[in-house]
Amino acid sequence: MVKNHAAILTILTMTDFIDIDADKKDDYNKVVSHPLQACEWGEFRKKTGVKVIRRGLVRNKKLAEGFTLTLHKIPRTKLYIGYLPKGNLPTEEIVEELTRIGRQENCIFIQLEPNVKSDLRSKIYDLKSNLKPAAHPLFTKYTFVLDLTKTEQELLAAMHSKTRYNIHVAQKHKVRIREDNSKESFEHYLKLMMETTSRQGFYAHTPAYHRKLWELLANQTDNRKPTTENSLSYHLLNATYDSKILTSWVLFVFKDTIYYPYGASSRENREVMANNLICWEAIKFGKKLGLKYFDMWGALGPDPDKNDPWYGFHRFKEGYGAELVEFVGSYDLVIKPGLYEIYKVADKLRWTLLKLKNLI
Repeated sequence: MVKNHAAILTILTMTDFIDIDADKKDDYNKVVSHPLQACEWGEFRKKTGVKVIRRGLVRNKKLAEGFTLTLHKIPRTKLYIGYLPKGNLPTEEIVEELTRIGRQENCIFIQLEPNVKSDLRSKIYDLKSNLKPAAHPLFTKYTFVLDLTKTEQELLAAMHSKTRYNIHVAQKHKVRIREDNSKESFEHYLKLMMETTSRQGFYAHTPAYHRKLWELLANQTDNRKPTTENSLSYHLLNATYDSKILTSWVLFVFKDTIYYPYGASSRENREVMANNLICWEAIKFGKKLGLKYFDMWGALGPDPDKNDPWYGFHRFKEGYGAELVEFVGSYDLVIKPGLYEIYKVADKLRWTLLKLKNLI
């Protein structure tokens, strides 16, 4: 295995994988397509205590591919599960390297959730590998993507009439939206996040997770122009009414796209429609930065179940007239077939118990 040295790219004459260190960040970020594969995200995951493996594929003396893989230990065992979210379309070379890593790191399987649209699904099935449809997908198969190259007038015209009306309601109530990445602003966001998760009853990352994310990415963002570098940046938007922060959104900017991964809101003053205005301002924020797309970070399918707990979020996003995009889905690269079958049964039982506990 070739290790990471500054001169490697100039002397390699064959295809090989190298470890990616900080010196290769810009080259690496150029060949990945999503915040969860960005070099900065890998550094953040390291700070959460997760083992991170970041590799690049050198072809003809140039970095041609890359991936960030996280390893998660199964409690009370020496076994691991690998996770590679939003990577590029897997190739035979990538799958072979992941299989090698999986064996070396004692993984039962590695889950891949490529950032690739569904029309390329056949290319995954063409691979000669142990890739199987995931037993328990983690990332949603769909998202809403809005075209930011349209004018504001075109974007407003494409919205649902109720969404447009709610934006005007918020503007009439003088709801104010501004970016504030300060510590005080983050503490407000964290408070709202805990309130939201408690109210909605869904699983969420811990406060420590959000704090580490803010500490690493927000501090890097303050002195950086996100549209001129291949870097991941963090932006915290607040919606304020009557001197109170009612809604806070975390936005990521990576390459030509703005993303909405996390949001939190208060029960108070819901009649002023702060959520609708903060989304509209996020759209305008992306346009101001010269970005092309707004990825709303997840959606249900084309015929959503109204009883699904995420149906309200889906309908909210749908109101902005974005395109519903389907990805290829989630796949498990099975390393230990026998243990994989046992794991599937145990995991299904675990989630059943968690849901029952949540109901009680």
